[in-house]
Amino acid sequence: MVHGRVNPNFRLEDMGIEGIGQAYYNLIEPDLIEQALSRDEGTLGRGGTFLVTTGKFTGRSPKDKHVVKSESVLDTIWWENNAEMTPEGFDALYADMLAHMKGRDYFVQDLVGGADPSYAINVRMVTELAWHGLFIRHLLRRPDREDLDDFVADFTVINCPSFTADPAKHGCRSETVIALNFDKKLVLIAGTEYAGENKKSVFSLLNYMLPERGVMPMHCSANHAKGNPVDTAIFFGLSGTGKTTLSADPDRVLIGDDEHGWSDRGTFNFEGGCYAKTINLSPEAEPEIFATTEKFGTVIENMVFDPQTKELDFEDDSLTANMRCAYPLHYISNASASALGGHPKNIIMLTCDAFGVLPPISRLSPAQAMYHFLSGFTSKVAGTERGITEPEPTFSTCFGAPFMPRRPEVYGNMLREKISQHGATCWLVNTGWTGGAYGTGSRMPIKATRALLTAALDGSLAQADFRKDPNFGFEVPVSVSGVPDLLLDPRRTWGDADAYDAQAAKLVEMFSSNFEQYLPFIDEDVRAAAIG
Repeated sequence: MVHGRVNPNFRLEDMGIEGIGQAYYNLIEPDLIEQALSRDEGTLGRGGTFLVTTGKFTGRSPKDKHVVKSESVLDTIWWENNAEMTPEGFDALYADMLAHMKGRDYFVQDLVGGADPSYAINVRMVTELAWHGLFIRHLLRRPDREDLDDFVADFTVINCPSFTADPAKHGCRSETVIALNFDKKLVLIAGTEYAGENKKSVFSLLNYMLPERGVMPMHCSANHAKGNPVDTAIFFGLSGTGKTTLSADPDRVLIGDDEHGWSDRGTFNFEGGCYAKTINLSPEAEPEIFATTEKFGTVIENMVFDPQTKELDFEDDSLTANMRCAYPLHYISNASASALGGHPKNIIMLTCDAFGVLPPISRLSPAQAMYHFLSGFTSKVAGTERGITEPEPTFSTCFGAPFMPRRPEVYGNMLREKISQHGATCWLVNTGWTGGAYGTGSRMPIKATRALLTAALDGSLAQADFRKDPNFGFEVPVSVSGVPDLLLDPRRTWGDADAYDAQAAKLVEMFSSNFEQYLPFIDEDVRAAAIG
């Protein structure tokens, strides 16, 4: 039996999905919550939120993501970073998933990835869990109801958490699998209830497809000045570096918090919602995001709550430090209705430096920007991936290696060309540690980070006096209003200057060693900018 609105010319049976129980098409939020509650998938929270836990998987499983190795993508996929799967293995996986799906109910959401219709893709999400349908309905863009009558999917994603893959039979790494098949326009997800895999699978698709059309896909948040979309800023960074928090500036218009494209016309959001970390979230520091945790339909993921009052505990990370909430973009009062912006005037690269070496803000030349973009230095924050329990220094190229199907220099060259063409100013911002490394120092004060970003975005920081950093060669402001001068010089924040120098030398060597892999693919000026 079919429930809901859908293109009358589409049937799940046309994809080989036969013998399932009920098929629910494009249910809206109240109906999805009703279905999820009736199936005991979670708990109704304050304000009509939906409270869920995701079992043993409370973060992404990047090592379980595979790309089918076919002739059409053989020479364009970055195979060193993307585990391959044979077409035969994928076909066996698909056949076994279809057999497993028989007799079970499924929820279909017809959605769009990309606010710019010139570059958007239609995505059909088929999910075993009703709340996954609610989640992805928030995170992707929702067509008008009447447009569903003519909806044709460019790609289909099937998510079946109760199915376990067989590595020997399917050619994957474990019982958990995320398999992308560009020839069949199909993504299969199994063995994990973590909802983030749904949205990141679509991001990976766009990351592969858009460069061929001259569009740079970016793992970044974005905002623009009120009344002036031309004054756009983008914020690169891995989870936990502050993309969502810092872009949700009440004095600017939010374009989006995680995934964007940069075309010849400007910046556009891929998504229709936000997926914000909630650990230590407070109404004082982040009132808009905090307010979403009591708004109807918001998905509250892996948070401890009082079973009687449903009051959330924002400090209790016993389930995971990667606790999150997912909500539609319009829940943020200053969000852009169009999700479109101009060409970035400022590019912010957010890094969480667990070594305590990097300054809170630095100005980069175009060559240095490409160097730091390709390096993608940060620290993985506890919980964002399986097995991460404390900050772990890492290099994640393009500030999003798990989502990059093509080689890094493809994206790096696109960034450099667009910076050159549009004259963007690039800043490296450290939201990590100061006064010592992790375990000794303290996190960079968010008040100082906000003050520095405000100065960068309003243009006043460009007028400051700068010094050249002796370790990395970029420019560091000497004095900024509202920020202690001491904070701008990391060496002075350490109690032992010699210890700082040793730590800095260690980090420089890590950068140099990591960057060797890109030397055959870059120009001399980027090589020269690498260190000092």
